[in-house]
Amino acid sequence: MAKITYIQPSGDARTVEGEVGATVMETAIKNGIQGIEAECGGACSCATCHVYVDAAWKEKTGEPSPMEEDMLDFAFEVKATSRLSCQIKVREDLDGLVVRVPERQG
Repeated sequence: MAKITYIQPSGDARTVEGEVGATVMETAIKNGIQGIEAECGGACSCATCHVYVDAAWKEKTGEPSPMEEDMLDFAFEVKATSRLSCQIKVREDLDGLVVRVPERQG
């Protein structure tokens, strides 16, 4: 298990436990995190699970794949730390991961 903190646009934060092997998106859906819509169910074919990875975690979560970058074109307010949460696998070394949920999804 790894703890993941989701910070809402309002600044409210919620920390939940994610199962190793699941995705950050699946963990959000399972725990009712607001703002993660995940319309495609994690198939990397939309941008409705867009998050901003906290700068301290950017290197550990890695860079988006070319396919993910293409999907991020459909997200609002893309930043250098933007990722699709369906593409970030929960791993033990991500224990403590912090992501911010954007104001709106693509």
